[in-house]
Amino acid sequence: MAKVKLTKNALKAERDALKRFQRYLPTLLLKKQQLQMEMRTLQEKVMAKREEEDKLRKSMASWISLFADPIEWKNYLSVKSVEQGEGNIAGVKIPTFSGVEFNVNIPDFFTTPVWLDDGIRSLQGLISLRLERRVLEKQYELLSKELRTTSQRVNLFEKVKIPESKDNIRKINIFLGDQQTSGVARSKLAKGKATAKALALDAQSKEVAA
Repeated sequence: MAKVKLTKNALKAERDALKRFQRYLPTLLLKKQQLQMEMRTLQEKVMAKREEEDKLRKSMASWISLFADPIEWKNYLSVKSVEQGEGNIAGVKIPTFSGVEFNVNIPDFFTTPVWLDDGIRSLQGLISLRLERRVLEKQYELLSKELRTTSQRVNLFEKVKIPESKDNIRKINIFLGDQQTSGVARSKLAKGKATAKALALDAQSKEVAA
């Protein structure tokens, strides 16, 4: 920590800095609280999407397992594009999920199982859920990173900057107060000496006159 200058200019600078820290801290605390709330909400959404995925996967497995021959799903379904947007939470830019576009090859009804259409639709739903969950997880990751940064700033202000400025102000005030007291004492001493000298000269003049 740099040694504080014990001057009136330094005192003003420390007071101005303290005001800035105290004005900015509530904003940081509010942002931290907002991020924590949003992260809890995102966590609940991610868990809900995972449950939906598990439920859909289990429902698919129950009838796909009835058929001995594996299905080459890539022959019928592939992801063409994932539509994403951009949002903002507590000043953090986040990706948003808008949907997914698929390439679908219509199966030959004479050579494929009758349930393949339902399977394709179910798989589309599963893929959409998974992609949406991943976007939510990315949102959570970005907010988590911002929360760490914000928490570090809050701790810096609360535990370092504000106490440091208060302590510097106290030291400067004590020093300036001591300087003022010493100045008054020196002034009184000088005035006393001047008065004593004047009285001595006056007495000397009276002796000469006598």
